[in-house]
Amino acid sequence: MMIISWVILLALLSYLFSGMLEQQNNPNSTPETGTDQHGAAQVVLKRNRAGHYVASGQINGHEVVFLLDTGATDVALSSELATKLKLAQGAQRISQTANGAVISWQTRLSEVGLGDIRLNNVRASVLPSMQGNEVLLGMSFLKRLELVQKGDQLTLRKL
Repeated sequence: MMIISWVILLALLSYLFSGMLEQQNNPNSTPETGTDQHGAAQVVLKRNRAGHYVASGQINGHEVVFLLDTGATDVALSSELATKLKLAQGAQRISQTANGAVISWQTRLSEVGLGDIRLNNVRASVLPSMQGNEVLLGMSFLKRLELVQKGDQLTLRKL
C-alpha cells in the first residue's frame, strides 16, 4: 500500500511540474485578446522566462504553438507538421537559417490565427530540417500587424 501511495504521489507531482514548466515556456497558452480604441483586433503577449514570445494559435483551424521570430521571412514549420496539416508543397528553394542554408518548400496557409487576430493567405516555408511542432511566426504574418513592445509585453494589432 505504501508503494502505491508513493507511485501516485510521484505521478501527481510529475503532472503538476510538467504543467508549471509548460506555463513557463508558453505563458500565452490563451493569449489576452481584445480591441483597440478603433475597433481593431489586438493580442497582448507576455515574454517567457527565456525572453521569447511563445503563444498558442491556429493554422487552418489546427492548434499549434508559435514562436514569434522577426528574423524569419516567412512562417516556418516542419515537414512533419506540414504533412499533418495536409499542406501542399510548392516550389523548392534554398532558405537561409541561423544554421545555414537549407532546402525548403513554399506553401500557403489559408488562415493563421493568434487570439482574435486572423489573417488569410499567409506565405509559409516548409523546412525538412526543422524538428517538432513549434512554428516560427515570421514576417509574412507579422508585417501585416503593428507591434508595440513595452517591458515584458508585446501588443500585436491588426492593421
